[in-house]
Amino acid sequence: MKRIVLAGLVAGASLFAVQAASAVEIEYWQYVFETRVKAMDKLIENFEKANPDITVKQMTFPYADYQTRVVAATMAKKGPDVMQLFYGWTDQFVKGKVIQPLDPAAFPHDKIEAEFFPIVSAMKRGEDYYGLPTAVRSLALFYNKKLFADAGIAEPPKTLDEMVADAKKIAKSDAAGNFEIEGITLDMAGQDHHWWREVLVRQFGGAPYTDDYRTVTYNDAAGEKALDFYTGLQTREKVGMSGFMDEGQAAFRAGRAGMTIDGTFRLGAFRDIKDFEWGVAELPEQDGIRSNYASYFANAIGSGAKGEKLEAAQKFLAYISSEEAMKIWLDEVGELPARRAAALTDENLQNPVYAPFLKGLDYAHTTLFVEENAQRQIATDMVNRVLLQNQPAAESLKEAATAEQAVLDKAAK
Repeated sequence: MKRIVLAGLVAGASLFAVQAASAVEIEYWQYVFETRVKAMDKLIENFEKANPDITVKQMTFPYADYQTRVVAATMAKKGPDVMQLFYGWTDQFVKGKVIQPLDPAAFPHDKIEAEFFPIVSAMKRGEDYYGLPTAVRSLALFYNKKLFADAGIAEPPKTLDEMVADAKKIAKSDAAGNFEIEGITLDMAGQDHHWWREVLVRQFGGAPYTDDYRTVTYNDAAGEKALDFYTGLQTREKVGMSGFMDEGQAAFRAGRAGMTIDGTFRLGAFRDIKDFEWGVAELPEQDGIRSNYASYFANAIGSGAKGEKLEAAQKFLAYISSEEAMKIWLDEVGELPARRAAALTDENLQNPVYAPFLKGLDYAHTTLFVEENAQRQIATDMVNRVLLQNQPAAESLKEAATAEQAVLDKAAK
């Protein structure tokens, strides 16, 4: 009897060893953002339970280093099998052979286009899709209900004029003129460059680029008005200050800003606020014009994934872009599902927090960046020249347009 049991144990151990040896390990990379990392941990756990022959190792890096790490690892043939990337990095990652096109047999194009929001097309180059999002983002106005009540403001602003008037009622400075509370945050390096580019420029009667996003068109009267409005919030209206508490979201979290413009990804972090109640509203309109900016981080398969690793990577990408994964992501991170069916539920549309973002998707634009970091920096420098160097808005706008057109032209070569 003992021999039989021992033989069984040996056989079981041998089987386990064979299973362990046949298990495929793939690496998933993303940048460090606490709620996103925790959400991915849950998705990995669910995926591994359903696919015991696949192990997923999550690797995270600081945002500032992330792109460099991915490119360097790919060149060294040690890149990730599946990775997160901002849709605006797609051109760079395709040209650098960091990611590979999705196999239409595993990811049929007709299903992608029928089931995802249209902005998924920003991941398509020629006839190939290079990635799929788990979630999509739009912008909205976050507001501090306590500061609104203290200032006698009953509801969030619906127009830019109302927003400025409310910000003036909320803003407070000390005897030396230093801000104690901002009416609205100013953070061009955050989400404000999207607000200026795709919202304000359009609301003042212009367009930031041609339809193919390859020619800058904001260097006109509308662009100047948009820039003057934005910088005037600090220089003329004195309702906010660039650099106050380093970041706009930090000032809002600390209860020292009445309003901030940010994306859905901020919901997970703002849920931890305990000192005041906050609300969400659609972005204020101007002369009846509504606009918004929609974006997303996609997940793509690394160029080095081959054979069984490629098969495992395809299975993992299919799962993290599924409706189940999107619902988990919404609960954990606050970002809206990228699939219509998962996003446009009655529950979500009636939710006072999610609804403004979902409504914003109806009239949102998605900037087709060719080098997102560089284009963001150009917009930030444009504003800083006005705020810090007193350069006229028209001159700074022209300088920015010339610099950004050079970036677009270089990418087109």
